[in-house]
Amino acid sequence: MRFLLDDEQRDFARSLDGMLTAADTPAAARAWAAGEHAAGFALRQRIGAAGVFALAAPEAYEGVGPLPVETAVAFVELGRHAVPGPLVETVAAVALLARLAALGIPEPAKRSLPTLVGGGASATLTLPGAGPYALDADASAVLLAAGDGEVRLAPGHAEPRASLDPARRLARLLAGGEVVASGDAAADAAGRALDWAALATAAQSLGVGYALLDRTVAYVRGRTQFGAPVGSFQAVKHRLADVLVGLEFARPLVFGAAVSLRDGDQSAARVDLAAAKVATGEAVYGAARAALQLHGALGYTAEYDLSLWLLKARALRGAWGGVGRWRERVVAGG
Repeated sequence: MRFLLDDEQRDFARSLDGMLTAADTPAAARAWAAGEHAAGFALRQRIGAAGVFALAAPEAYEGVGPLPVETAVAFVELGRHAVPGPLVETVAAVALLARLAALGIPEPAKRSLPTLVGGGASATLTLPGAGPYALDADASAVLLAAGDGEVRLAPGHAEPRASLDPARRLARLLAGGEVVASGDAAADAAGRALDWAALATAAQSLGVGYALLDRTVAYVRGRTQFGAPVGSFQAVKHRLADVLVGLEFARPLVFGAAVSLRDGDQSAARVDLAAAKVATGEAVYGAARAALQLHGALGYTAEYDLSLWLLKARALRGAWGGVGRWRERVVAGG
């Protein structure tokens, strides 16, 4: 089995990195947190044009997938650059609608997938066992609510509320709306959506962790104390080495889960996805704690860009269910 990304996948990551570096994503994230979505919408369209959302959709609906490994590659970069918006949720919604189409319910996919895949609109959703709130419902055109044996298009949402990460606004979806699937098909599609949400969140967490590590290494190299760079102190080196080990341990779990999802072994994929979600959640949390400590008082300053990744790290760790829930899933075998 090949465990390394191929040249095309690495080129894809580099192209996304270059595009997002030029886009000033920290400014877009701050604007998004303030309720100004224009820069975030422009980013979403560019991400859609790069094919990120198409990775979860079949060719019949203007996609190129499903390609979970490439999706993981993309979401590492999206996390590395702190891109705001319901990115994971859009991919999960695409996966849900594509699954319904595969199960003989094509109408919802025909209506929504072309726009979502191209980046012209975002989607958000709630899934059983993953909490009652939808992310960025006020910035999403497609609102999907799965639960109680059905999937429906919600007619709207309640007033959004702030979360730990100001760039992640949460809202309850309103009851009612068109039921697009029920019974076994609804449960199957919701389960598939949660699989893709877990994969994308784990990959995004990994990217956030690497960004925190890179920024902290750059900071301790430049800051001096007692006439020497802080980064030359053995205790600091050991702390950052621990962060790198955690991230490097989590990385193959993410891509291994993507391979399992690609190969269609649902039981193995769900165990692997749960393990990846746990490992990346712990790794990014460790990266955030180290970054905060090693930046000192500066790390607590909201105006300093590091805060964008610090807050996202904590929010992603608990997204789609807490670490305890995903640990239980590993123990239960999926």
